[in-house]
Amino acid sequence: MQRYLILEDGTAFAGTGFGASIVSSGELVIQTGMTGYQETITDKVNTGCIIAFTAPTVGLVGVNRDNYESIDPSIRGVVVNELAHVTAHQGGKMSLADFLDQLGIPGINQIDVRALRRHIDVTGPQKASIVDAADEHAFDQLRALVLPHNQVQQVSTERPYPSPGTGRNIVVVDFGLKHSLLREFAVRDCNLTIVPATTTAERILNLDPDGVVLSDGPGDPEDSQGALPMISGIQEHLPLLSIGLGYELFAMANGATTKRLAHEHHGLNFAVREVATGRIDITSHDHSFTVDPASLEHNEELLITHLNILDQTVEGLRHRRFPAYGVQFQPEGAPGSNDADHVLTEFMELIDAEKDKAGKEATRYE
Repeated sequence: MQRYLILEDGTAFAGTGFGASIVSSGELVIQTGMTGYQETITDKVNTGCIIAFTAPTVGLVGVNRDNYESIDPSIRGVVVNELAHVTAHQGGKMSLADFLDQLGIPGINQIDVRALRRHIDVTGPQKASIVDAADEHAFDQLRALVLPHNQVQQVSTERPYPSPGTGRNIVVVDFGLKHSLLREFAVRDCNLTIVPATTTAERILNLDPDGVVLSDGPGDPEDSQGALPMISGIQEHLPLLSIGLGYELFAMANGATTKRLAHEHHGLNFAVREVATGRIDITSHDHSFTVDPASLEHNEELLITHLNILDQTVEGLRHRRFPAYGVQFQPEGAPGSNDADHVLTEFMELIDAEKDKAGKEATRYE
């Protein structure tokens, strides 16, 4: 069945439909990773997006139970150059086409995604639709579409829930977290409590955690400013690790501002340099916004810890006085390299150091 990918600037690409046979619209995201399509599709950071994969062929390994980053994906569509109709992996439980059809998500095949990528590099971010006919009515509807600003509200858990363990007690603030993040803390023997994005600092402190994690999530950080008082209220009391959207909010809570990237980062092979050591990690990125370096020039609270080698984007910050820091990239990978998982290990070490410090101070005053 012929279908079309249309952009708000009037551009149309003809292809073949697969997955759900519905009309769908959203913000177009170009994902340059050569692998990991299931993780990308199920990652809540892509809520409301139509994802175009630049890999030549997508779907070869099917869909398997180990690569879910959420149970209920919230993307709006998938665009590929060539859809694999045969699953060539023993772990594949179903094809990508069947998976999307089951979820009610449309896909479009036989699109020159690299030409699409070059077009977006010139025009900047655009709204897009997958439609049956590329007529003026479809373009008018797309141009009139108002993208939502409540993506975090859509995907954050409504109620706290545990991910039990026997080690360090950690509260994870859910802005749209990935299952892989929970897996990484599980292998580090952590007892987790996942709480909604609207949770207050007082309630988090009442849970008596050893540390707090601000997860990644979707949307413009300006739309989640309600979380800033919570961040300010906990960073001086507990070790704090922030990732992705959580990192952007951590920066904003300490006087920095954010901006949209001219060339967005959606891929698996971004080289990031740690400023203090020169260490270079190959990291996974899925973000459209970044901390504005101009807002850090006279900032007395934050220290730059990581920079993107390609475009000098600020990829990590640390608080100068409190045990709090964050990274823009995804330290758990999934998909992508696990080069940066030491960020999570270092958070464990920071928690232990702070607990040891608190214990010595308590002994001194006895």
